[in-house]
Amino acid sequence: MAKTTTPKDDDETTPRKKSRAASSVFVWLMLGMIVTGLGGYGVTNFGHSVDNVATVGKAEISTTEYARALRTQINQLSKQFGTPLTLKQAQMFGLDQQVLRGLISNAALDNEAMRIGLSAGNVQVAQKIAAIPAFKDVTGKFDRKLYGDLLQQNGITVKEFETGMRGDLARQVLQTAIAGGVVTPQPLTDTVYAYQAETRGFTLLQLTEASLPQKLPAPSEDQLQAYYTAHIADFTRPEAKRVSYALLRPADIAKDQPVAEADIKAAYDAAADTYNVPEKRLVERLVFPSEAEAKAAKAKLDAGTSFEDLVKARGLSLSDIDMGDVTEAKLGAAGKDVFALTAPGVVGPLPSDLGPALYRMNAILPAQVTSLAEAHDKIKADLQLKAAAKAIADKNEALNDLLAGGSTVADIAKDQGMTPGTTDYAKGADDNDPVTADPAFVKAVDGMQPGDFAQAVPLSDGGLIVLQVTETVPPTPVPLAKAHDKVAAAYHADALAKALTALADADLAAVKGGAALGSLGITDHVASTRRNATLNTIPPEAIAKAFTMKTGEVAKIDEKGLVGLIRLDQITPADMTGDKAKAAQDQLATQAAQSIAQDAYDLFSTAMTAQGGLTIDQAAITAVQSRMN
Repeated sequence: MAKTTTPKDDDETTPRKKSRAASSVFVWLMLGMIVTGLGGYGVTNFGHSVDNVATVGKAEISTTEYARALRTQINQLSKQFGTPLTLKQAQMFGLDQQVLRGLISNAALDNEAMRIGLSAGNVQVAQKIAAIPAFKDVTGKFDRKLYGDLLQQNGITVKEFETGMRGDLARQVLQTAIAGGVVTPQPLTDTVYAYQAETRGFTLLQLTEASLPQKLPAPSEDQLQAYYTAHIADFTRPEAKRVSYALLRPADIAKDQPVAEADIKAAYDAAADTYNVPEKRLVERLVFPSEAEAKAAKAKLDAGTSFEDLVKARGLSLSDIDMGDVTEAKLGAAGKDVFALTAPGVVGPLPSDLGPALYRMNAILPAQVTSLAEAHDKIKADLQLKAAAKAIADKNEALNDLLAGGSTVADIAKDQGMTPGTTDYAKGADDNDPVTADPAFVKAVDGMQPGDFAQAVPLSDGGLIVLQVTETVPPTPVPLAKAHDKVAAAYHADALAKALTALADADLAAVKGGAALGSLGITDHVASTRRNATLNTIPPEAIAKAFTMKTGEVAKIDEKGLVGLIRLDQITPADMTGDKAKAAQDQLATQAAQSIAQDAYDLFSTAMTAQGGLTIDQAAITAVQSRMN
């Protein structure tokens, strides 16, 4: 199903060069030099033992070119993620292959330019270089010394750079010849726009359990047993790891942790703002340029003008003047009068740091005072939990020593006062024990196999667990008694789906027999919608179905949980003549032309690569990447 698309940015749609180090100055130079000041990419010359990673005909891609282009792209991706990425991480995104493909594409064009004798002149090269902002001094003039220094900082000679620039210009000529001037055929634009802009109106009858003429009967135990047996794969636990563990949580030992009264008092004082919240008011403040204007506004208010109208007259909204909940001190000189109000009202003019103002008090928030005695037990419990977590953390090293000395999980549980247990953990299962929910448990057990040494693993709540995978448990059917609720829910869902399908068939037959669709239940009417629209109460499956039907046709829908009938009421062809329509068609034509041009460029590059002959030196690529790890 086609979707209405928006034109892409130029850098997404026009034929463009892939990064190619010195030969792709518009990519690595403008991004690398301007953003990082040519601070270096950590790339050095790779010597002469391995010179090239690939060749296309007579065009070569040096190891240094490849390294620099790869490092530049990794740096750019790192900026997007906001953290430095390693080569291995970049390879997960296929960045190394993308860079190599880009370099090969450019080399193919370089080879073709050499074959036909296409080259840029010295004047063109000089003009392009002089126009690069990174090479200009503070007056905006080209600075030859700065030019040389920046290239040197990046490990590039002037000759290499200017050769690369010359190649860039030659490729631009080829690219323009290949992809320039592409025009989208008008029939294509018309056809796509007509498809996208057509609208349809329909009526939908959605059937639910409430639509059934009678309630579904509760299944018998024999029916549940039969359903369970027929769908045993749905109630089979995946392969699991049997884990023996010893667990100690802060709550297990918190009550035994001593806490000094002085520490409780200190914690109470540190959180004084939490335990002693002063009385506050919800206040709005309307400021005026002068005292006279403020008094005039107050007179209007007293005469019956609403406060909201005074706010609008100042060109403001209530959100603009809302101060939120404030203390008397926060209101400064106006605080005494505002807090003197015992019910919502307006006072003023009163001073503010912005000028004379009217203050509207909307609500009184009483002071909330919690004494030390009232907070004592909670503060003590919190401090005990913190002390327990620290005590447990201190055990980590000792437990590892015991494990290294040959202690078993059972020994440690007994000697260290930990809770022993065994659980079968199946990744992704919805019936794992609560103890397996901690991410640290999951990470540790996922990396363990039967026979591995036990590990002491700190938990996210400050607890500590000693784990050992003792065996692998094959997929096992969950006993019906344990899976009873899930089986009953699945049985009901299956029975409901069948009942709704049967009801939809009966309703469709009734409509074909002359019954009105609206007489069969509550319907939703959509007056007009495009095929890619998203409607709040209408499932996308209904919209998709509507665009496959003929006017007046009624059809059944039974997919992805939607069961019902749909009638197509009208088809409105796209407006092909209005100003908005013309603008949309022009936009679509531009987008299509860019896409066609990109395809033409890619096809030409591929053909030139095949014609020139591609050779890739994997050993050279590996050597470059090994130096970057």
